[in-house]
Amino acid sequence: MTNTGRIVLIVITLLALVLLWAKVSWYQYTSALFEKVYAETSGQRHYFETEEIDNLPDPVQRYFRLVLREGAPMISHAFVSQKGGFRADPEMEGWSDMEAEQYYSVRPIGFVWSASIAMLPLLSVNVCDSYIEGKGHVKGRFMSLFRIVDAHGPKELDSGGLQRYLAEAVWFPTALLPSQGVSWQAIDDHKAKATLSDGNNSVSLEFGFNDEGEIVSVYAPDRYREVSGDYIPTPWQGRYGKYIDVEGYRIPSEAEVEWQLKEQTYPYWRATIAQVKYD
Repeated sequence: MTNTGRIVLIVITLLALVLLWAKVSWYQYTSALFEKVYAETSGQRHYFETEEIDNLPDPVQRYFRLVLREGAPMISHAFVSQKGGFRADPEMEGWSDMEAEQYYSVRPIGFVWSASIAMLPLLSVNVCDSYIEGKGHVKGRFMSLFRIVDAHGPKELDSGGLQRYLAEAVWFPTALLPSQGVSWQAIDDHKAKATLSDGNNSVSLEFGFNDEGEIVSVYAPDRYREVSGDYIPTPWQGRYGKYIDVEGYRIPSEAEVEWQLKEQTYPYWRATIAQVKYD
């Protein structure tokens, strides 16, 4: 082998080792967060009783009677894996393939979402979005190595994290019950506002229901969207579909979310639920 060949081989080997180290480092970071969320629990164990929902708005009652059975255990933790697409920019054509895993804790409230997004062939971006102990944190790295974003601290990020938890509680529906901290206010026959507080953080979302009682949409008129380091209140909407039965609970298997910008609608995340586990 020539000297040039040896140098090329050494460079390739070093690059491979660096990338391997980066992947291991990212895995250790997300695994530690997963373990933290899954280890936390209030230690309480309760069961759903239909009398809890008797005074809720009609569409909310229809929803719980559809998705829960009498005596269903209150879910303390949930695991959800997703496959779908992501758009990093409103002007982006098409979708980047995305795979993600997410862990939730109900008491205390928390989640960790870890995703791999294929931006180019063989090149990916790793993103971890978390809400733990009342604090939101978004961390992203290109090829697990180069930092793209590491946002934490602003109260707007904390608010967005709690809103995300509330919107995604449709995948572990006992978390939407009044006994789990959610208060409901009637809007009309097919809409109701849900409010959830966690420490000093309080958020509300408008849920839409179809005639069967399924939650089919969620809306916030002023969710904070990060734009060049600033957080801009922006209309935001999510949609759910294709409900399935999982361990006695009825949940949507498909979802999509979008920002409603002044000049255009910007769908940026969509997924099919690949696996769900409850504790």
